[in-house]
Amino acid sequence: MYTDLKDQLTAELAEIEQAGTFKHERVISTAQSNRITAGPIGRDGAEVLNFCANNYLGLADDQRLLDAAKTALDERGFGMASVRFICGTQDLHLELEQAVSAFLGTEDTILFSSCFDANGAVFEPLFGKEDAIISDELNHASLIDGIRLSKAARFRYRNGDLEDLRAQLEAAAALNDGKGARRTIIVTDGVFSMDGYLAPLPGICDLAEEFGALVMVDDSHAVGFMGESGAGTPEHFGVSDKIDIFTGTFGKALGGASGGYVAGRREIVAMLRQKGRPYLFSNSLAPAIVAATLAALELVKGSGALRETLFRNAELFRRRMGEEGFELLDGEHAIVPVMFGDAALAGRIADQMLEHGVYVTAFSYPVVPQGKARIRVQLSAAHTEEDVEAAVQAFVAARDAVQAA
Repeated sequence: MYTDLKDQLTAELAEIEQAGTFKHERVISTAQSNRITAGPIGRDGAEVLNFCANNYLGLADDQRLLDAAKTALDERGFGMASVRFICGTQDLHLELEQAVSAFLGTEDTILFSSCFDANGAVFEPLFGKEDAIISDELNHASLIDGIRLSKAARFRYRNGDLEDLRAQLEAAAALNDGKGARRTIIVTDGVFSMDGYLAPLPGICDLAEEFGALVMVDDSHAVGFMGESGAGTPEHFGVSDKIDIFTGTFGKALGGASGGYVAGRREIVAMLRQKGRPYLFSNSLAPAIVAATLAALELVKGSGALRETLFRNAELFRRRMGEEGFELLDGEHAIVPVMFGDAALAGRIADQMLEHGVYVTAFSYPVVPQGKARIRVQLSAAHTEEDVEAAVQAFVAARDAVQAA
């Protein structure tokens, strides 16, 4: 039986390779930082500038986080070897849940091994066949997969399109023989990671109030640095009190390791503790990660300078790339997509840039729509102005090399 499957998979993989969209991993042999040693599998790495990590505040190798993790290893062990409700809850887990709630201004928080698991836990326990889930078309795969686990009616609206969102809310109001859905929730990313666009949360919240809907925001690409205190896109837009469910990760700005959360209304979190399958059936978050994340949250409280540096770097990169004639998507985020359209071209540019000492990643279908291939550049507070200019010059050199080939 496997012979047939092997032949089919081999042919399919060859098609992906021929299309120029095969995802080749590169190996990093240093800590995650603005400068890393990296190279293709099977080849010695070289020191390169890193412009494709979610390390927005540059905390992934911060010594204060490393020290907190080391102390937790000595005092609390390597892992919990259990799920939370059996014997996997330490005081550190409770402390982190309380710290996240205080940071976001929510009533309660529940931890998960990743935000993917957090999003996978939300929908099945809370929404059934009498309910409606209305989701932005560009939401993260974890939200899409989590929504599929629920028996609720599913509606999708065009990315950031409030008029289409209204139409979907009206459709949900016609469910159950015109009585309307028992529960309706609008689900959106705070920041759409392939584009760097911010969700129009004020308009979403206004529509939610008009139609009596809940609002859920996955803020993975904003928590820690968007908003006055770094509490994310709801704080950025001044609508934190109108969001019912917040999800996010500790694997990006907040240290870059792993772990995620659901925060929000007390009763919602309580139900997830009872019925959230990824919570009930996955090991507890490792103590070292919990302790380091607590340290990261403390640093974020005083990280105004880091946030200023991050956005100054993003503005500088956008300006310089525009001056050099590259096509960028508009935005105000530290995610800056450089558009190439053709998947193979984007891949060749990324490969050339590694040869010029800058590590970036090309994205193509199915991660982004057909004909919208791009290199997603992610700025960090750890980058210097010289790093940013070096990245711009690498783009120029890579473009020239590919055009001359």
